[in-house]
Amino acid sequence: MRNHNNYIKAAVSMITLLVFTITVATGQVPSPGEAQSQPIAVVNTTIHIGDGKVIADGTITFDAGKITAIGATGEVGTTGHVIIDGEGKQVYPGFILPNTTLGLNEIASVRATVDEEEQGDINPNIRSAISYNTDSEIIPTYRFNGILLAQSTPQGGLIPGKSSIVQLDAWNWEDALVREDDALHLSWPRRFRRQFDYDTYTVKQVENKSYDDEIRVITELFKDAEAYQSIDNPAIENLKLAALEGLFTGDMSLYFHSEDPKSMIEGISYLEELGVKKITCITGSGALMIADFLSEKNVPVIVANLHVLPEHPDNPVMQPYEVPGRLVKAGVKVGLGYEAGMNANSRNLPFLAGTAAGHGLDKEVALQLITKNNAEILGIADMYGTLEAGKSATLFVSEGDALDMRGNVLLHAFIDGREIILPAMQQRLYQKYYEKYASQAEQLKNPEVKSDDDE
Repeated sequence: MRNHNNYIKAAVSMITLLVFTITVATGQVPSPGEAQSQPIAVVNTTIHIGDGKVIADGTITFDAGKITAIGATGEVGTTGHVIIDGEGKQVYPGFILPNTTLGLNEIASVRATVDEEEQGDINPNIRSAISYNTDSEIIPTYRFNGILLAQSTPQGGLIPGKSSIVQLDAWNWEDALVREDDALHLSWPRRFRRQFDYDTYTVKQVENKSYDDEIRVITELFKDAEAYQSIDNPAIENLKLAALEGLFTGDMSLYFHSEDPKSMIEGISYLEELGVKKITCITGSGALMIADFLSEKNVPVIVANLHVLPEHPDNPVMQPYEVPGRLVKAGVKVGLGYEAGMNANSRNLPFLAGTAAGHGLDKEVALQLITKNNAEILGIADMYGTLEAGKSATLFVSEGDALDMRGNVLLHAFIDGREIILPAMQQRLYQKYYEKYASQAEQLKNPEVKSDDDE
């Protein structure tokens, strides 16, 4: 019996390996674009700067990966440039996706392709950068929606580790890095957790009996880290405590994940008392109840997913859509994102901004949430987020309105001036089966038309 079980395990392992090998072999990620070798100009186009301004008939030029000029058509010189006619088209800065497991999680059922989480609850020394997989087949699906930069973020436990910001066109993780170890992520515990009751088929609030223990672990860690910073040349280096140093110097941000307004006030206030310089809240509609507190503390908020049902059954069904607009009116700096584990949906980031534009925000202000604001919150606004001379030529040309899925059809996309290949596995499969079945579909519509098989 033991040998029989071993044979079964071996067969299952071989089948899993074979499926994974076939998947990898048949899915080839487009190669990174070549470095820009000649100046390029996009002319006669509508340019969305990303800071609320729009140039209705404009020209943008870039060379050696940097924007060289931007302005009204006729006012910007284009001699010696490769010309892209943008008439009727629209130009946008590359969209920026915060808080994502992109590049860390490929196929959930194949353990070897999942590297988003470490064992244990406290892992401040874990770095997502070294696990980022540039060969991921998921990455191109983000690029052809206009998402050209992302914050690769670890998951799991109370402190899963450090995120890094990457651009989505690279041979390896070193080349992809835009900002290494930009932030430490902290999931603050909740006093009550939502739990599905299969007896009544309802969601109930259940007390978190580990709450006090989890808070104690976090507070002790930060106190120890604060004390550790005062030691010059410690005899034994503590990697976990050393990993928090940037929080007290302001070199690194703390991303505070919580949905509970009371926990947000408690946690943010406590962390500020300890000397943490930069705090960003990743939350949902719970931020509405403490908008004045967040504005007063100058704590930015990344709204994690608008396309959800309200937190409480008594709330209006459209309330989640209104969260960004209401926070902006309260004076809070707002960015847009998704829950980190939602890789299948987070490629729809621009359409979240489109939703926000339909519920309380001007469209150009909504665009800022995924360009300028996200860049400022992530600390990369010196080079990304808006289209300005001297900044990175990370931008794209869209057939129409990029915040509307009907108009979000990319014709050209550039990362640091390199034109990237947009068609990926989905487009190749579409073309393959379109060609295979097109003649059959035509014959069904026109029975008189003979196919090659009939001859």
